[in-house]
Amino acid sequence: MINRTLAQIASMSGGTLAESDGADTKITGIYTDSRNPLKGGLFVPIAGERFDGHAFADNCIAEGAGAFFWQEDHGAPPAGPAILVRDTLKALQQLAAAYLKETRAYVVGITGSNGKTTTKDIVAALLSTTFRVHKTQGNYNNHIGLPLTVLSMPEETQIAILEMGMSGREEIRLLSRIAQPDVAVITNIGEAHLLQLGSREEIARAKLEIISGLKPGGLLICNGDEPLLPSVLAEPETERPEEMKIFTFGLLQDNDDYPTEMTTHDKGIIFTTKKSGAEAFDLPLLGRHNVVNCLAAMAVARQLGVGMEQMRQGLAGLKLTGMRIEMILCDNGLTLLNDTYNASPLSMKAAIDTLGGYSPKNRKIAVLGDMLELGAGEEQYHREIGRYAAAAGVDLLFTYGPLGSHIAEGAREQMAQGSVHAFSDKDELVTALREELCSGDVVLLKASRGMKLETVVDALKEANPLQNG
Repeated sequence: MINRTLAQIASMSGGTLAESDGADTKITGIYTDSRNPLKGGLFVPIAGERFDGHAFADNCIAEGAGAFFWQEDHGAPPAGPAILVRDTLKALQQLAAAYLKETRAYVVGITGSNGKTTTKDIVAALLSTTFRVHKTQGNYNNHIGLPLTVLSMPEETQIAILEMGMSGREEIRLLSRIAQPDVAVITNIGEAHLLQLGSREEIARAKLEIISGLKPGGLLICNGDEPLLPSVLAEPETERPEEMKIFTFGLLQDNDDYPTEMTTHDKGIIFTTKKSGAEAFDLPLLGRHNVVNCLAAMAVARQLGVGMEQMRQGLAGLKLTGMRIEMILCDNGLTLLNDTYNASPLSMKAAIDTLGGYSPKNRKIAVLGDMLELGAGEEQYHREIGRYAAAAGVDLLFTYGPLGSHIAEGAREQMAQGSVHAFSDKDELVTALREELCSGDVVLLKASRGMKLETVVDALKEANPLQNG
């Protein structure tokens, strides 16, 4: 993590020392949450809509903080080593950008409607075979999380892998200008954030803001199956660096790289690609959409000279952030596909495809809940998912939530009577599942994060023996 003198941090962040004494004091680490003090670290108070971190600055000093930022419009700072700044959040962002430049780490920026966290994890796995890598942890991918990710980075880091999330326009532009990536990855353009942005075209424009901070001559790795990306790239308003290079990946054969063969097994997929020729890779993840994510990660690895054998080693040790198509083999004989972290129409269809790839000897059961933030067309998007599940050969469908009822409506158009069940009460859903499920069933569970469907996963894991077993 950052280790600089108080004077250096003031200079890097555009601030001034409240007092000249202590300018040579070493500061190690940055934090914004006063509930998790960091001894010898810099406390950055953030002024939010419901709270103002400045109220906790004196407590942080008492608990061992080395110093704190203080916003000039908040009057005189409390006693202690303070750095005066015009805006604490902007100072945090400026400090992160300066530290990243000083470390000279090679930066990989990753965004996309779906798959950015999985792609980040795969990139980290591949590059860690050869380099000292630091990556975004959890959901630290916004205007506060990304600077904190950077400032927690060890000085000797060679590759910084930074996930960039957003809910509206200009957010990724800000993150990209802080990070100044050498490589930018766009996994796809989906329907998430339609409520805020109104159209997929606007989502594409928001995601392409990642190239606004891309270094001159940098590489854009993007999903070539998405026609919106080249059309938005061609718009005169799109800000792009000089001599930017583009590499495309996807399922279609006009991409720079695409899968040539894919064979599913119990724990993942063995695949070959145009770039790898006859060399096969074993991806320990389910779903062809994850092969596409892997293609993006492999493009980053090739750009940095990582060989195919190192890539294989990286995939063998791959560890993902939780609740993203996590396969759970239960003692009661169920196979659970836990994909409850979030959901959009694009990711929902990918998860259903994964379920559909299982052997016909298994009953394929989907438990699908509301997809949030889809705007005016949300009911139609949910009906389409029901139709998609029916066409994919799902044997039983259980839905949860008010929007989930529209998934059930769409599925009933094609599925047999009695094979679709809609619930508004989670306890009733769990009871019905326990009564229906048998050993050997494969159960997909997916919904937006706000539906908390992971509690159903926990309940099914604990159902031993199954009532219908």
